[in-house]
Amino acid sequence: MHEASCARCVVGLNLSGKRLVVFGCGYVGSAVAQAALVAGARVEALTRNPAKAEALRAQGLHKVVVAELASTDWHDQLEAGADFLVNCVSSGGGGVEGYRQCYVAGMESILEWTEKSDAPVGTLVYTSSTSVYPQGEGAVIDETQPAEGATPNGAIIRESEKLLEASLIAACRRWFILRLAGIYGPERHHLLDQLRAGAATLNGSGDYHLNLVQRDDIVKAIFACLVAPEATGSQIFNVADTAPALRGEVVAWLAEKLGRPAPGFDGTTTNRRAGLPMPDRLISSAKIRRTLGWRPDYPDYRAGFEKLLSR
Repeated sequence: MHEASCARCVVGLNLSGKRLVVFGCGYVGSAVAQAALVAGARVEALTRNPAKAEALRAQGLHKVVVAELASTDWHDQLEAGADFLVNCVSSGGGGVEGYRQCYVAGMESILEWTEKSDAPVGTLVYTSSTSVYPQGEGAVIDETQPAEGATPNGAIIRESEKLLEASLIAACRRWFILRLAGIYGPERHHLLDQLRAGAATLNGSGDYHLNLVQRDDIVKAIFACLVAPEATGSQIFNVADTAPALRGEVVAWLAEKLGRPAPGFDGTTTNRRAGLPMPDRLISSAKIRRTLGWRPDYPDYRAGFEKLLSR
């Protein structure tokens, strides 16, 4: 994440004297860590990847521990009682069991670590997923909708959410669950990559809405939660841009920008891991905009992809 991009995510924030621990320093977590450094925080992290650990240390993180989140090996290596904790864990593969290990066992380990300390975490933010929602058929989805997962992986993520919801106030003063839409941004733009490679046919169909959110807007949402007024209690928020668009529309627009013919869709395969058709729905982020004043810098796919195309 470039320094200028970090600065935009935390403009006006001064986190001097605050301690942030980041679990899962992947695509989003690394950006959060870098932005927090820009804002003056003491940043510590846990990663299972030794090479990633070296890169994080080189970026200026104050402490980096290499361990599996689901284990207890790291519990004595990170001091509890952080002002802020962000869990950006993602699956490292391994199918359903890999999901359970990363999300459920990982959350159990975090809560065990916080609960055995006399000093509770101030604010904990967990980046979850809109995959917990089973709804389709063009429904508008806000946080009041049932969320038990339409796939085994979605159900596992929901299980990890419930663990946090049941956590003790003595371990964590407040928490925020951010259900993220489809993530894209610098160095992560699969659809654009396919078109640049000249794909004549894409899998699935083009007649469902893509719900997207640019990475830097996720980072902004995380910090909006971390520094929310003390009166703001634990909440669940959807995080998505404000203009879901049909996949076919997005593909046609990108193809035009690249000067290529728009590819077709094979209609026979799916780009959903559980082998199910992608649901057509519109994820609403009105609650976080209303409650925390979060506003995406990239409110639709055009704004986000224009930035990527200009690089």
